[in-house]
Amino acid sequence: MVVGLCTVELFISESRSLKDKRQVLHSLKDRLHGKFNLSVAEVDGQDLWQRAVLGMACVANESGHVNQVLEQALNVIKGMPAVEVVRTKLELL
Repeated sequence: MVVGLCTVELFISESRSLKDKRQVLHSLKDRLHGKFNLSVAEVDGQDLWQRAVLGMACVANESGHVNQVLEQALNVIKGMPAVEVVRTKLELL
């Protein structure tokens, strides 16, 4: 069993309140969960209205599959115009 963890730090430039931020993150988390069946949660920056840190987790029997799924998820995030990826960290356990 291989567990992949990906931490993504985001900057949400058009967010003017925590409500705006929550709308963007809710949409993003739903898209990632629906398309890739990932577990996604905001793990840091909950009180900041333009920054967020998302944690994503994927479990599979091959590291190649886990890596591929997380890379595709990162591409979806990078393709969203509402967010800018500041930093990413990918770990396989």
